[in-house]
Amino acid sequence: MAEEKIYPFEEALEKLSALVEKMESGDLSLEESLKIFEQGIKLSKDCQNALTDAEKKVQALLLEEDQTNKLDNENPER
Repeated sequence: MAEEKIYPFEEALEKLSALVEKMESGDLSLEESLKIFEQGIKLSKDCQNALTDAEKKVQALLLEEDQTNKLDNENPER
């Protein structure tokens, strides 16, 4: 089985949007619709994973900033 490509968030979102447009056109066979739906689920997971990773990074940065502020408040420079 071939390894599936993981797309960057913006690219995955664009591809997902294009798949939705194809499905909404109503011009696809059941087999094509299922294939596109499967691709859409994969892209949706890629987007969710990218958003989760970004949220973790933001939380880590905020925590780091909060800890730095606490240290600054405990040890004011004179």
